[in-house]
Formats: sequence, C-alpha cells, structure tokens
Amino acid sequence: MDAAQIAQSPIEERNSPARRFYAGRNLARARTIEDLRAMAHRRLPAFALEYLEGGAEDEATLARNLSAYARYRLLPKALVDVSHRDQSVALFERSMPLPFAIAPTGLNGLFWRKADVLLARAAAEAGIPFIQSSMSNDPIEDVAAVPDLRHWWQLYVFGEPSIREALIARAERAQCEALVLTIDAQFYGDREWEQRRFAHPGRLTLASILECALHPQWAATTLSGGMPSFANLVDLLPKAHRRFFDGAFWIRAHMDHRLDWKEAARLRKLWPRRFLIKGLLDPADAEKAAAIGADGVILSNHGGRQLDWTVSGLDVLPDVRRRIGNRLTVIVDGGVRRGTDILKAFALGADAVLVGRAPLYGLSAGGRKGVTRAIDILRDEIDLDLGLLGARSINELGPQFLAR
Repeated sequence: MDAAQIAQSPIEERNSPARRFYAGRNLARARTIEDLRAMAHRRLPAFALEYLEGGAEDEATLARNLSAYARYRLLPKALVDVSHRDQSVALFERSMPLPFAIAPTGLNGLFWRKADVLLARAAAEAGIPFIQSSMSNDPIEDVAAVPDLRHWWQLYVFGEPSIREALIARAERAQCEALVLTIDAQFYGDREWEQRRFAHPGRLTLASILECALHPQWAATTLSGGMPSFANLVDLLPKAHRRFFDGAFWIRAHMDHRLDWKEAARLRKLWPRRFLIKGLLDPADAEKAAAIGADGVILSNHGGRQLDWTVSGLDVLPDVRRRIGNRLTVIVDGGVRRGTDILKAFALGADAVLVGRAPLYGLSAGGRKGVTRAIDILRDEIDLDLGLLGARSINELGPQFLAR
C-alpha cells in the first residue's frame, strides 16, 4: 500500500484522521512491512532507494505484482477449532517453520555493510532458506559459514562457459543445498528512473553524489569499509572492471544471449543437488523444466524489473500447478507484503513463497535486526490470518478458501 492508497481509505475525510507509516529508528514500532519501507526511505540516499524500489519502463509489471493479489478475496470457514495453528511446510523433503524463503537479490551492499551475511543470519535464525545471488557482495564461503543455514546459490549466465562452470563448482564446494538458474535477465531491463541517477554507466550524477552526503547514517553503516565489491566474481572479471559499478555494468553487457534449454540441461547435469529454474511465466515452460530434470520452478517476473507489462507469477500459478501436478516444486515470488498474500499463494497451489523487497526494507531500516523484524511481522500476520480464516495449517489451504 502506498500513500495514494492510504488517501483512498474509506475512513478518512480530508486527511482526517491523519495517517502516516512509522519512519523512525525504533524497529519495535514497525507494525507492518510498509513501516519498514518508510524507515528505509528515510535512511537511504536516492540512488540506492531507486535501485531498491524501481521497475522497468512504465513499471506496469511492478504494479501488477502488487495488484495480482487483489484479484482474490479470502473465504473464511466458520466454527473451526483453530486453537493450534501450524505454518510449517516441507520444502524438498525438509521441514521449515515458515512458508517463505528469502529471494536472491544483488547489490545488497548498497543498503548495509555485509548485507548478505546479515540476511543469511536472519534466515538461519528463522529456519528458512536464503538464496544468495551471483551479484551478492559477500563471499559465498562467508555465507556458507553461517550456522544452520539452508544456503542456496543463484546463478546468472554471463561471459564464457568457464565462468558459469567456476561458479557452479564454487557453490558445490560451499555445500549449497540448491542451485537456482535465473533465465529472465539475459538483457538488463530498461529501468529508466534508475538510469537517471547516473551521468554515464558506472558514474553517479553530481546531484546524486551530493545527495548521499545528506545521509550520514547510511554512509556510516554501509561505506565504513569502502564501496562493496562483487566478492564472488571479482577474479572472473577483467581487471579494468572490478570496481563496484564498473563490474555491474560489465556483467550486464556480457550476459549470454544464447542461453537456451540445451544449455540449461547441460548446467543441470553439472549440478549434483536440487536444481531450480527462476523466471518462468509460461506454463508450457514449466513442463520443459521438468523434462530437463529440474526439481523446481520459481514463477517470477524479476520483481517487475525486466520486461514490462508481463503477467505476475501469481497470475500463472494455478495453470502451472494444473499442468505439472506434483512433478515439480512450484515457488512464486513478486509483491509479497502481507501474510494474506502468502496465504493466497498457497491456496492457489504454491509450495513456497519467496520474499525479496520485504526483507530488504528491514535490512535498509536496521541491518540484521531489521531483517528479523520483517520475518517476524510476516510470521505474526500469517498466524493471525490462519486463525481468522478458519484454517489450522498452511497445508490445509486450497481454492476453497478463495473467491474471485
């Protein structure tokens, strides 16, 4: 919900009573993910905030991720004993206490120093997987060292085949539980507002640099060790492109446009453990993923940051489930801000949900404790919502709990 939606509240009359999301520094006062978002907006400089929030072109896909959940209303069941509620699920034959995991997100070092390790620690504490991005800023070995972590590795396919093979081998040595191949980013989405913060690739505008000076708290907690780097890629990049922004733009320019199902099948054979494909939206492509031996698919439009005007993962979830049955684990992401969003996804057939921006709002607001606060908010909302819905557990959910 944004400011425009708040203004449409049926209880308000000419902005009375006045309503504002909490934007202070006390994490305990953050009641919702939107409070954490408001706190992140206060703390981050504009260029980092634009990277966190923005989408491609008209941002229609970004908006669709949020509005897709509004297509469905919940249909509560009456007089059900919900004195005990269970939101645990099994994901790849391993139980986890919550029905969501932390999605792969890159350049998190823009929001907080050692951001990927902090995200991993919060995930491990909650007992949920953390998917580390190829574009992360902490070494895979540092994340793998987090005790009790379900550690997954996300792979972008760029440069020569030797680069992707080296990253796969490194993830295997780190004992990552799963490999997540992202296939919807072989071209970098046209993120117009983000680009306006740069004078030219790799160089912020003078106005953006000066605006950073207005955020000393961000600088102290993010840049105290200098600009972040792509710790897992630096040795694979040309020496002239190993600095933060230079490396990001070099990788974007060298994504492998030839990536196809044949190459995806080859990568599947290189990986000995669970293999998922992220970025599918066409139900027919989910069947192709099953045919090459994938263990799961993640229905995603990359957070609205790639092709604009696409459907959301939630839009295609029912069709994907009908077509592939239980042959694959089906995970969905995009636009999750509330516990009710997660309930709707499970009612439509999801095996798990990924949250991306929600934990990043927490991270940007308060580091590891902020990520934990985001997880706690979603946990508490799911628990309450199950009780109000008349469902004893996440695993009970199905279409019978939904109305269009």
